[in-house]
Amino acid sequence: MLRSASATTEMLLMPPDGFTTQCRNFPKYREMPRDDDVKRRRSRHPGREIEGYLWEKKKSRMKGLYCKLDEAKELKFIIQETSIAATVGDHQVKVQVKGCSLSPVDIKLCEDLKLQREHIPVGREIAGIVLQVGPKVTFFHPDDEVVGILPLDAEMSGLCDVVLMDEYNLVQKPEKVSWFEAAGALKDGLKAYTALHTLARMAVGQTLLLLDGASSFGVLTIQLAHYHGVKVLATAISPDDQKFLEQLRPSVGVLESLVARVIGVWDSKADLVDSCLEETGGLGVDIVIDAGVRLYEEEPEVKKHLPHKHDIISLLAVGGHWVTTEDNLQLDPPDSRSLFLKAASISFLNEEVWEASRARQGRYLHIMKDVVEKLSAGIFRPLLENPVPLYEATVSMEMVQRRQVRKRVVVKL
Repeated sequence: MLRSASATTEMLLMPPDGFTTQCRNFPKYREMPRDDDVKRRRSRHPGREIEGYLWEKKKSRMKGLYCKLDEAKELKFIIQETSIAATVGDHQVKVQVKGCSLSPVDIKLCEDLKLQREHIPVGREIAGIVLQVGPKVTFFHPDDEVVGILPLDAEMSGLCDVVLMDEYNLVQKPEKVSWFEAAGALKDGLKAYTALHTLARMAVGQTLLLLDGASSFGVLTIQLAHYHGVKVLATAISPDDQKFLEQLRPSVGVLESLVARVIGVWDSKADLVDSCLEETGGLGVDIVIDAGVRLYEEEPEVKKHLPHKHDIISLLAVGGHWVTTEDNLQLDPPDSRSLFLKAASISFLNEEVWEASRARQGRYLHIMKDVVEKLSAGIFRPLLENPVPLYEATVSMEMVQRRQVRKRVVVKL
């Protein structure tokens, strides 16, 4: 039977049977999305181009932020090229990053966990769009908006355009929450939950003393404690911080002050122990979350605003919990005796511990999900700097590492 010229041409251009299946894994071959798939993506996100498909057409090489130790044993941050694996693992998710939060790099922790490498990836808290999922992924689908934390042993920087990570490190991002709020609040929210729920076992009616309440972590901790009916006392290390804390109000519910009392430790006349005992009728506080402590009387000037360990023990109530970030805390026998007489406890706050045990994975995901839900409800209002572009990430990270910024820095991609 005779065919028209156009029909013959169409047959010649059609690939042989099985060609698509055989070549799908070939790196240079990319199958065009079906029309119904295109319509589905456009209908879910009006005005958005098919970002997953556009990414597939790009090269797999991209830039990310890394750090390394120089000859003087100081951290140097550099932007360098890296590549992404061509295949997606069974339980992996390929995410196009929209925002990445910057946190100080803990070199000592990497050394302790035998994760020391020449170039350490920087930026782990990310928010973005799912491009592709592995064959056994059940929690996510392409085009889902997600937020998560890259594990400590991740080889990719969170500032890469696209990252591969396990589905067990991601949760869905509510539509009402921006990319930058989600990325910026995740780690501080996780740390606040770890301190208050997991370690201190907070309960309604208890009293919390939070040191350096005007930090990004401190603000979310105050909001979480107030939400659960805990009375909050907070210290301020400057007059500006004190004014900020005194003006903190919830965005929902009764617009009362979130902090019952702000103690200005910048003022030498303020006595931390006396203020706490006065506020609690001499009973002491139930929970203390520090931002570091002075172990000795003679300490560097930068630690002058920190309380001495004896002060914290003195202001603890019977059965109180001291949650410390001091990884080299040393207690003398009299200190231990005082804690024993009060039946008080000390816990070490390390939010990275969630990745140490698979048995805790479900609780880890539950906490991250709860953090973004509280963001969506307006209960959490993170303390964020304006988003910075990628070309400013190196300078911004140097400031974050030196702890020269009080607010959380998020990079816009």
